[in-house]
Formats: sequence, C-alpha cells, structure tokens
Amino acid sequence: MKKIAIILLLITCTSQAQKLDGKKVFETYCWGCHHQTAVAFGPPFSEIASKRTKAEIMAYIISPKSMYKKFGYKRSVMTQLDLNDDELDAISDYVLKQKGK
Repeated sequence: MKKIAIILLLITCTSQAQKLDGKKVFETYCWGCHHQTAVAFGPPFSEIASKRTKAEIMAYIISPKSMYKKFGYKRSVMTQLDLNDDELDAISDYVLKQKGK
C-alpha cells in the first residue's frame, strides 16, 4: 500500500510540474546573440521561426557545428549549449512563437 501511495504521489508531482518559461530560457542562454525581432550578432528569432521547423531548431541548438552546412551557412559561430530536454523544448517553442513578428 505504501508503494502505491508513493507511486501516485510521484505521478501527481510529475503531471503537475510546470513547463519551463521559454522567454526565461531565451534570456538566460540566447539574449547575448539573438533578439526576438531585431538583428543582433545572430539572426532574430522571427527570421529563424519563419525558416525552420521545431525539429530543425532543436537540432541546430544541440549541434550547431554539425548542422550549419545543412542550413546553408558558411560557418558556425553559435556556441554549443548544454540544455536539458525541457530547456530545449521551451526555447524552441519560444522561437516559433516569434514567427510573423
């Protein structure tokens, strides 16, 4: 009975965990080089969102050195980020929300 209660508690906690705020993840890792709509060191998120799928955005964040040629860039200057799955999901969703801005 005690094991069942613990399992139910874990399931409840996991299902009620809040999704990360993509804007906060963006401000932590991306703001230095990218802005939402203006050109900075890297392209604005609005431009990225208009050209890329979620899978492509995630792939580039995970491994910019292996993806830059596929995307038609002459070089990759993006830093290799060490994001966990939740951060990666949150930032890619946030980038896509900038589409059309």
